[in-house]
Amino acid sequence: MTSSPLDRITSYQAVMFITNFIFGAGILTLPRTTTEKIKTPDSWIAIIVSGLIITLLAVIILKLCQRYPNETFYQFNQKLLGKWVGSLLSLTVISYYIALSAYEVRTMAETTRLFLLQGTPTWAIMMPFLWIGLYLVQGGVNAIARLLEIIFPITVIFFLLVMFLGMKIFEVDNLRPVLGSGVKPVLKGLTTSSLSFAGFEILLFIFMFMKEKNKVTKVPLLGVAIPFIYYSFTVVIVIGSLSVDAVVSQTWPVLTFVRSFEITGLLFERFDSLILVIWIMQIFATYVIALFIATLGLKQIFSKSTHAFIYSLIPLIYLVSMIPKNINEVFKMADIIGNFSLCLFSIMPLILFIISKVKERKYEKM
Repeated sequence: MTSSPLDRITSYQAVMFITNFIFGAGILTLPRTTTEKIKTPDSWIAIIVSGLIITLLAVIILKLCQRYPNETFYQFNQKLLGKWVGSLLSLTVISYYIALSAYEVRTMAETTRLFLLQGTPTWAIMMPFLWIGLYLVQGGVNAIARLLEIIFPITVIFFLLVMFLGMKIFEVDNLRPVLGSGVKPVLKGLTTSSLSFAGFEILLFIFMFMKEKNKVTKVPLLGVAIPFIYYSFTVVIVIGSLSVDAVVSQTWPVLTFVRSFEITGLLFERFDSLILVIWIMQIFATYVIALFIATLGLKQIFSKSTHAFIYSLIPLIYLVSMIPKNINEVFKMADIIGNFSLCLFSIMPLILFIISKVKERKYEKM
């Protein structure tokens, strides 16, 4: 992993980092997870409210990072909390990203084995992704940014194309009545829908690498807004096409929706395999970013070369990814990781920002 002064990213690439990191395996199950909690067609309202809340948290993170423009979270938290508390918090965050990497790799293997490579051992699917990710992370933040710039347009174009092609089975009555059970079910679903935006905190780790640090106000806004629009559109289309009862009963409702229609006369008549191939790239991008952040943290905490850390993380990620025994345990793992992320990154940046303001005023009075 390079760390030279030339290893910098543009504002557009920073948006790609945030957007691609929020995207991941979650969108394939998002309509089900939110609808299970709300039990009404109003999941899209919970997504909108959650998106607005997450946008506010992302702006707070931006303001915190602007106070320490040449340092990552791993470095400036020790100034605010002290060396030992800061290091402990950093190791906690690193552990989270190791677990997230493991989850993404395992989900990638499960979906690939279930829909594309039936009968292939899980480990045989995971190993190529693990090692390719290692090779990419060694190239540093620029190499990852260039990959994201390639993956994102492909993902958006093909996914939205498939969604629009499936509009012929869309029934607006499946979304009615709006707020038929009141606001309470929507409020109950805010936690679940907010989990789909996990990854908005990525600015804490990439802000240091940005070229134009004084012109980045739109970065967190766009980085969250793109998944926000994307998620809302997907939930509306899938629930409107399948109905609430059908969505709740499906493990992968988005894939079920894609399989529920055919377009004759096109190069592809069925789009589920195409969507899976494209989305595997998106899951891979999330895994690579999480691996990069974990490796960066170990490097900055222990002031050592990244090679020893990254080569030791790969077998660790593999072992963690194999802890779930089946797909239901994988989903439980996702819930644990998502809840931890939401609790940690919705509270911790605000506390650090307040501490930094208090310390600033203290120094001004001295």
